[in-house]
Amino acid sequence: MHDTTPPGGRHARGRSLGLTLALVSAFAFGGSGPAAKPLIEAGLEPLHVTWLRAAGAACLLLPLAWRHRALMRERPGLLLGFGLLAVAGVQACYFAALSRIPVGVALLIEYLAPALVLGWVRFVQRRPVSRAAGVGVVLAVGGLACVVRVWSGLTLDLLGLLLALGAACCQVGYFVLSDHGSDGKDGRLPPDPLGVIAYGLLTGALVLTVIARPWEMRWQVLGGPASLDGSTVPAAVLLGWIVLVATVAAYLTGVVSVRRLSPQVAGVVACLEAVIATVLAWVLLGERLAAVQLVGGAVVLLGAFIAQSSAPKQQQHEPVASGGAESPAGAGDVLPDDART
Repeated sequence: MHDTTPPGGRHARGRSLGLTLALVSAFAFGGSGPAAKPLIEAGLEPLHVTWLRAAGAACLLLPLAWRHRALMRERPGLLLGFGLLAVAGVQACYFAALSRIPVGVALLIEYLAPALVLGWVRFVQRRPVSRAAGVGVVLAVGGLACVVRVWSGLTLDLLGLLLALGAACCQVGYFVLSDHGSDGKDGRLPPDPLGVIAYGLLTGALVLTVIARPWEMRWQVLGGPASLDGSTVPAAVLLGWIVLVATVAAYLTGVVSVRRLSPQVAGVVACLEAVIATVLAWVLLGERLAAVQLVGGAVVLLGAFIAQSSAPKQQQHEPVASGGAESPAGAGDVLPDDART
């Protein structure tokens, strides 16, 4: 049956769906910390939890990788970039930064990514950005500083700060690659996002294998219990949540939301991950929130709302982070055209 919905209505519906998916992605990513912390307290190293997260998701998506095996020949640059930046780079840089600077400082620097995305769009692609997106970034970063209480225990360690900035740059790669090449101007159908994410996780897991050295992991921890605010939970259940929800579902909804919004808008909404992680830690782990953290969370929500309102009123013919002549070599498409409304 022919769709008689006006283009403006279809675009508004697509933007609403994109915002919903971005919120789901932020919730899924935000739920990784409260689930991972009991595993770490039970005896697993943080990098081992990260490796289990990527490797478990990669194994789960192996059938999809086989189904889309042609991607290895058609889009090797996109698959390699997504695996190195969006999967391995963010996690490795973030955990390395934690060994040198406070958690709050590292988290805040990592979530400077939305501002860096705006810089990429404005100065690398030479495209205008809306005032609302800029205001949303400023509010979201400021509110995030309150959520993580960045002023507590600040340690000026140059290498640690550079590692955290590296995590932010890798997160920029996630947003840019998720949107890149979505116009299909090369005459080829964009590959299915399931295949891109499957190979990205597989690449990231292989890289993290070298860094995390899982053969040194205490595997027996996974067969025992973990403590969740005094309650006993099987460690395998927490790992299942991390793999299925905080990785597979988070990446899938996140990539689709970038296409339906834009990298800079989806990036600001992603700042909610820190707020969600803090709230879940309060509910599940008994880590209470201070008044300043509650205020900061409200500011992040306000910033995300303002930023998402900056999405264009009409469908753009070229995505915000698409390349054309100015795009980096080797990048490719992410989502099929029929993913758009």
